[in-house]
Amino acid sequence: MSAFASVTARRLAAAALTAGALVSAVAVPASAADHARHERSRVQISAVQYDSPGRDDRSNRSLNQEWVEITNTGRRSVNLDGWTLEDEDGRTYTFDHYRLEGRATVRIHTGIGRDTDTDLYQDRRHYVWDNRSDTATLRNDRGRFIDDESWGHHRHGGGHHGGRHLR
Repeated sequence: MSAFASVTARRLAAAALTAGALVSAVAVPASAADHARHERSRVQISAVQYDSPGRDDRSNRSLNQEWVEITNTGRRSVNLDGWTLEDEDGRTYTFDHYRLEGRATVRIHTGIGRDTDTDLYQDRRHYVWDNRSDTATLRNDRGRFIDDESWGHHRHGGGHHGGRHLR
């Protein structure tokens, strides 16, 4: 091998090593950025008590035993301001200035009550959720579908789509 060929071979090898080092340097921050990303929170309907226990006497106590639970399964809190919870007949509850903490659940009662971090009240004097069949639908502040929970033979076909339901 001539001296010229040897120098050319060394230059090519050095260029290849430099290119490999550059690719590695670019790849390391990208993978580090993937690990630095925070887990996206997932908000879902986790349970529904659509038939309050006992007689349906429209008392506030009975109305408040009808509820829907919303759970944030992620670690980060989610601002639910402007989100809606709606039944098949269009009765809608809109969240107002409420933030659901990470890995937390809030129960939305039908009747009248004082809102807390874990319990919100629709302040209604009539039942919302049909005992035979209905669908609870959760939408974000832009009206985008987030989750639903159905029971019985509801109008829209299908069945159980969201979390679990209770009777």
